[in-house]
Amino acid sequence: MLKQAEFAKRRRQLMNAVGENAIVILPAAPACLRNGDYEYPYRPQSDFYYLTGFIEPEAVAIFLPKRSAGEFILFNRTRNPSEEIWVGPRAGQEGAMQDFGADAAYPIDTLSDRLPALLEGREEIHYSLGLNPVFDHLLLNAVNKIRGKIRSGLQSPLAFVDITHTIHEMRLIKSPAEVKIMRESAKIAASAHVSAMKACRPGIYEYELEAELMYEFVRHGARFPAYTSIVGSGPNTCILHYNDNNQKIADKSLVLIDAGCEYQYYASDITRTFPANGKFSPEQAELYAIVLDAQMAGLKTLKPGASWEAAQKAIVTIITQGLVDLKILKGNVATLIEKEAYLPFYMHKSGHWLGLDVHDVGRYKANGKWRKLQPGMVLTVEPGIYISKNILNVHPRWHNMGIRIEDDVFISPTGADILSKDVPKTIDDIENLMRH
Repeated sequence: MLKQAEFAKRRRQLMNAVGENAIVILPAAPACLRNGDYEYPYRPQSDFYYLTGFIEPEAVAIFLPKRSAGEFILFNRTRNPSEEIWVGPRAGQEGAMQDFGADAAYPIDTLSDRLPALLEGREEIHYSLGLNPVFDHLLLNAVNKIRGKIRSGLQSPLAFVDITHTIHEMRLIKSPAEVKIMRESAKIAASAHVSAMKACRPGIYEYELEAELMYEFVRHGARFPAYTSIVGSGPNTCILHYNDNNQKIADKSLVLIDAGCEYQYYASDITRTFPANGKFSPEQAELYAIVLDAQMAGLKTLKPGASWEAAQKAIVTIITQGLVDLKILKGNVATLIEKEAYLPFYMHKSGHWLGLDVHDVGRYKANGKWRKLQPGMVLTVEPGIYISKNILNVHPRWHNMGIRIEDDVFISPTGADILSKDVPKTIDDIENLMRH
C-alpha cells in the first residue's frame, strides 16, 4: 500500500496549486445499497482517496492552505463499539489524525455547524458542484450563513472553482510508488488472461472463463475486477462492452476477453482475442494479423514528447490498408482514411489513460491540441476490428469476428514500458499456449 508520506506530498502539491486564499472541500463517496439492506463493498471516490488514503464512507476532507491551526481537517464517523461488532473497526477522530495525517478531525455530524467558520476569509471554494446534490445543499447553506453576516465584517467566498481539473492533472502523472502498484495490477491481470486461455475449449460457457479470471484476481490479492469483465465469443466479440458472459462457446469461434483487476485501488485493463479451439482459421489469422500489426505500430509511437494522436494515426493507417488488402474496403487508402471509411469496423480511439479509474482522468487535449506524452503517464493501446453479421456488404466468411488487442503502457523517460507484456499475443504464442 502507498505510504502516508505519498498522500501528504499530494496534499501539499494541491494546496500550493490553489493558493493560500482557497479552501478545498472533498466529500467521500456515499455507501450504496445493492439489495435489501446489503451494501455494495465500499470503495472510496478516487479523488478523495488520492489525497487522503482514507477508505471509510461518511467523510469529508477539507484543505486550508496556510491555516495556522492545521491545513488538513477530516470529518468522519465516530467510534461505535456496537456497530463495529458487525462491520469492523472505524478510524474515529483519533485514527484520522494518527493514521491518516489529519491535523484535526471532528465527527461528521458536526460538519454543518463547523463549516461556516472554516469558510470565513477564504476567497475561493474549490469544489465540484453538481456531483453530490445533498452535499451541494449543505455547502450552499454554509455560504449563505456567512453572507448573512457580511455587515459584521465577515468575508464570504467570492467564487466557486471546479477542483477536478487541478486534481486530475496531478493524477495524470504517476509516482514511482503508483507505477509499482500498477505493474503488479497488470501482472495479476496478465496471469488471469493466461489462465483463461489455457482453460478455454469449445462447449464451455463464457462465464466459466470469467470464473478463471476472478479466481486469479482474488488469489493474488486483487479482490475486485477493475470493471465488469468482458468475455465474448462468436458474435459477442463484436459488442464492444458486452458483459452478459452467458453464452456457450462454439467451436471455430473467436473469444475476446477484456478484463483487468483493481489492486490496491489501481486498475489494469488488458484485452486478448484467441480461437476457442486453440487454432486460428485462415480468415481469423488474416484479420488478427492486421490488428496486431496496428497495435505494434501504435506502441512504437509512444515516447515522451510524442502526440497522443500519433498512435491513433498509425493504427488507422494499418487497419485501413489491411481492410483494403482483404478487399473488405475498396479504394485509395489515403482517401478512405480521409472519409473515415474504417469507422464501421474500427469505431473507437486507440486507448485511454489508466490509473485509479480504468478510464482514468486527465485531459487528452491542452489548448485545443492533442497533448504530448510525458514520463509518468500510463495509458492503454487497444486497436480492434469488428465485423458483425449486420455489415451486409462484407462477405459472410468475415462475419462475427471481433478482434481487439490491448496493453497497458507506462511512459518512462526513455520510451514505452509495456506493463502487460506477460500475456501472449502473437498467433504462434497463443496457439502454443493453448496447445499445452
